[in-house]
Amino acid sequence: MGLLDILLGRTKPVAPDLDQLFALPSAAVTLQVTTSFVPTGHGAVCFATVEGDAFEQTHREVQALLDADTDRTGPPVRLERDDYGYSWLVSRRGPGELPQLVNDLHAVNSSMEVNGFGPQLLCSLAGFRDGAGQRLALVYLYKRGTFYPFAPLPGAGQRRDNPLEIQVRAALADDLRIEQDLRRWFPVWGAPGL
Repeated sequence: MGLLDILLGRTKPVAPDLDQLFALPSAAVTLQVTTSFVPTGHGAVCFATVEGDAFEQTHREVQALLDADTDRTGPPVRLERDDYGYSWLVSRRGPGELPQLVNDLHAVNSSMEVNGFGPQLLCSLAGFRDGAGQRLALVYLYKRGTFYPFAPLPGAGQRRDNPLEIQVRAALADDLRIEQDLRRWFPVWGAPGL
């Protein structure tokens, strides 16, 4: 970054750091202790919808890579499209298999990146739930290299539990690189994996 960029307030985009995903299992322990939220075993990678043979080949490679996991039952990842036109590669594991889920999310992101689809990657999420059924996602913003909590209010349409999100942010400040700009805490309504 040059002096002119500093004077004009321009910043360099943050390079994605997929290894940040590996901090999720330790953050989950902190989350369970401080808020009683536990992993659901569900997670997903969101990207701008891609069509064509190159993407289909990448999807097959991810499927084959994750099929190699002999402990898994059922399909490793499933491709879903949401109501907003985005695509999600969804992974489902057991609630106690968060490290394996993180490996799945990392593998999907890495495969997309290596095959030239990095610009289409938007976010990844891991789902959590408390004893009362409240849902929570820890969302990783691919282009920012940061996390934020997303907590939809149950039965309230498209409304969020902002106090819970702020509480989770404070609880995980030492475990995850939290997105400081609250305007970037985008809602992921109806996200598969949540």
